[in-house]
Amino acid sequence: MLTINGITVRLGGRTILDRASAAIRPRSRVGLIGRNGAGKSTLMKVIIGQIEPDEGDIEMPRATKLGYIAQEAPSGIATPFETVLAADVERAELLAEAESCTDMHRLGDVHDRLLAIDAYGAPARAARILLGLGFDEDMQGRPLDSYSGGWKMRVALAALLFSEPDVLLLDEPSNHLDLEATLWLENFLKSYPGTLVVISHERDLLNNVVDSILHLERGKIALYAGGYDDFERQRAERAAQIAAAKASQDAQRARLQDYIARNSARASTAKQAQSRAKMLAKMQPIVALAEDPSLSFAFPNPTELKPPLITLDMAAVGYAEASPVLRSLNLRIDPDDRIALLGRNGNGKTTLARLLAAQLAPMEGSVKASGKMRVGYFTQYQVEELQGDETPLQHMTRVMEGHKPGAIRAQLGRFGFSGEKATTAASRLSGGERARLALALITRDAPHLLILDEPTNHLDVDAREALVQALNDYDGAVILISHDRHMVELTADRLVLVENGAAVDYPGSIDDYIDFVLGRNQPKAQANPRPAKVDRKSAAKARDEARALQRAASDAERECARLTERCSAIDQAMFDPTGADPALASLSMSELSRQRAKLTAELALAEARWLEASEQFERQAA
Repeated sequence: MLTINGITVRLGGRTILDRASAAIRPRSRVGLIGRNGAGKSTLMKVIIGQIEPDEGDIEMPRATKLGYIAQEAPSGIATPFETVLAADVERAELLAEAESCTDMHRLGDVHDRLLAIDAYGAPARAARILLGLGFDEDMQGRPLDSYSGGWKMRVALAALLFSEPDVLLLDEPSNHLDLEATLWLENFLKSYPGTLVVISHERDLLNNVVDSILHLERGKIALYAGGYDDFERQRAERAAQIAAAKASQDAQRARLQDYIARNSARASTAKQAQSRAKMLAKMQPIVALAEDPSLSFAFPNPTELKPPLITLDMAAVGYAEASPVLRSLNLRIDPDDRIALLGRNGNGKTTLARLLAAQLAPMEGSVKASGKMRVGYFTQYQVEELQGDETPLQHMTRVMEGHKPGAIRAQLGRFGFSGEKATTAASRLSGGERARLALALITRDAPHLLILDEPTNHLDVDAREALVQALNDYDGAVILISHDRHMVELTADRLVLVENGAAVDYPGSIDDYIDFVLGRNQPKAQANPRPAKVDRKSAAKARDEARALQRAASDAERECARLTERCSAIDQAMFDPTGADPALASLSMSELSRQRAKLTAELALAEARWLEASEQFERQAA
């Protein structure tokens, strides 16, 4: 049981948590939610001991192993595979002890413990976790310093998952993931054996993974049974009850005030009026659930343009000469298009977005765009590059130079920046507010095409719903890159899959694509598809590739079987030499341990090769 007992935390003179209390059952999966700035991360830091509360405490069983991702991403020359393996400190220490231990009794205990924690199966498990988070076999062996910060945070997440703490604490784990890795993480967390507490604004993850919602509001926390949809229903019912109670109390207050006003001056009723005045003074006002008036998005609608907005004709794009990221691009974008770009990170979604935003020129082919078209392009870099010492009003005044103050204020007001918010320094705004400011800046001239690259990373659930509504009310074209499938489902009516150096229309729905990624079934075909011309050369090449993949999978499977058999022989020699292979029985325990560790690493790589070849063969066969 993880018990939060009356926690109060004050930071900078502001009360973040106010006597917050809750009890979390063992092995439960809890979604910790609340508006941006409500104190979710603060509560997590109290749980792990990074912040000492002003009042209250955290209770949990002794020797409970807590897991939480550090603020700094791992770095250095170690590989992701080595970094993840090193996260199991006990395994690393036992293996090191097995190498140097001369006490046979202690050595036996060490190997018993190694078997108990499945130490020899750990490399395969580490490889599977990394593969699920987007690291293929080659990527698992590169130095950490060759990766960007986002990929390094994936390694940190993989290491945390691999370590299997008793209480797993995750703070927005999908922020650095693509849709495919998010789906894998969701399935992984469904079967996590310990207690899970996850801060997330992903509606689907909160519905599919957690069994209770811990809602943080105004410093208090309340536990609701079920997923996010269950929480919303219960909150709506509670809001209706509070509204009814407040209306009843307001009516009672009005009656008391009227009685006091009419009867205070009369001697016969003065005492009754005085009694009612005391009653009125003691009446605790019922506070209605707060609605944030600044939670708003309203994109200005553009002037009408004739289709198409953009046409790509056999275009290629990339960053290095003669090495394009995407080739043979044939896409048409019309003013009413709502397109979501699908595909793993690194496949070229952002590269395609930059080509459409005219930030990259085509290496081959052509890109034709309407001469009057205006584009609004949102990226996380724009959020990070806001000037911390400048206010939203100063930011907007600079980019709308020459416009009247009323027009500048109106654009800010569309995104909730009115009154004091318009003159608050950007450094004091929450992550969600800074994202809204960036959106306000890029839409100042009513663009005909909005390109949004992961716009929800800093937005809470309510803000995401407001953004969905704003996009559906917007009259221009939208191109969306997002791992939030709820947003994709509600805003996009056309899917484009970016993979293997190409970008093509995906024939199914987002649900079909999710099923495809998870291997549940294949996407539905288009209704009445036109028969494709048979290309014999392409068909023969596809068959050859399929056979090669099948051979690779079979070879890797045989290698796995051979290595597994070899590992079993070493285990026999280590724990029952009488029936073991004589060649192995003659070796020392240290030498057997070294051979076992080497074989385990080889087995992990063989399993990764088998998994990759099998998945590629299945995709090819589809």
